[in-house]
Amino acid sequence: MAAFNESRYESMVYKRCGRWGVKLPAVSLGAWQTYGGYVDDATSKRCLFRAFDLGITHFDFANNYGEPNGNAEAVCGRIIKEMPRNELLISTKAGFLMWPGPYGEWLSRKYLLSSLDDSLRRLQLDYVDLFYAHRPDPDTPTDEVMDALDQAVRSGKALYVGLSNHDADDTRAKHAHAVAYHTARPIINQVRYHMFERQVEQGTLQACAECGMGVIAYCPLAQGLLTDKYLASQTPADSRLGRSTDICAKRLADREPIEKVRKLDALARRRGQTLAQLAIVWLLRRPEMTSVLIGASRPEQIEEDVAALTNATFAAEELAEIEAILS
Repeated sequence: MAAFNESRYESMVYKRCGRWGVKLPAVSLGAWQTYGGYVDDATSKRCLFRAFDLGITHFDFANNYGEPNGNAEAVCGRIIKEMPRNELLISTKAGFLMWPGPYGEWLSRKYLLSSLDDSLRRLQLDYVDLFYAHRPDPDTPTDEVMDALDQAVRSGKALYVGLSNHDADDTRAKHAHAVAYHTARPIINQVRYHMFERQVEQGTLQACAECGMGVIAYCPLAQGLLTDKYLASQTPADSRLGRSTDICAKRLADREPIEKVRKLDALARRRGQTLAQLAIVWLLRRPEMTSVLIGASRPEQIEEDVAALTNATFAAEELAEIEAILS
């Protein structure tokens, strides 16, 4: 077992997941696009260890993360074995394409439970703390999805279940089924949410609050756009946009928002923050939010993002200025 900072819990903020007893750190660490992907194994280990030293206890995976699919769980599973399991909250997901044939994606019971078994083998764990339905499935009925998630909990392979990428109607329907049939209730919705992508404000956040669910935002920095990385006229070679094969490159190629980013950066500097720190606490200011899910290819990025929590309040004038910039 590796040695870690004994004061790691003193500065991190932990928030209840909706109405449920389990708490998540305000900043969580995800493996999408990074660990088991373009970040080497040694750096992956430094990132996870540094995150834990800073009080980040939640590490988020999915069956299709990494290159090839599943490699993020395999790489990080070896790292997690050196960490105190009872102090960690490990999540994974299933929903996207993993293998050929009719049982290799979406949310059938067959796929969900087979995928969970595969994830546990890659992670070298007996259970995950949180298992997500990764996306809505228009062809699989709600009762099958929720019964499968309930079976994951009753089998001891997951402690909690959640939803990801579910809108307000999907969220309410799955929660209502779980309540009506006394199955495992979804405790959280993982949604794509940042300053430039705010659709969840049009009902999804409210639905989660009504259902007693927490919310965790992925891509809080708009995959790097809400950092100082793209403010220069020359795109950094080590950035996602600089790697032409990266699937995120096309999303970042539109430089139209850059002028807004520059204005947000100026506001952040007046607050004594970086742009990334501003973007993180702007999300966390909302009462529905449990955590933001960051990605990092260097430990220094994690340190910067966690430091955002030291200045997490806004004056009304600052919020009004942000709205004016974003509009």
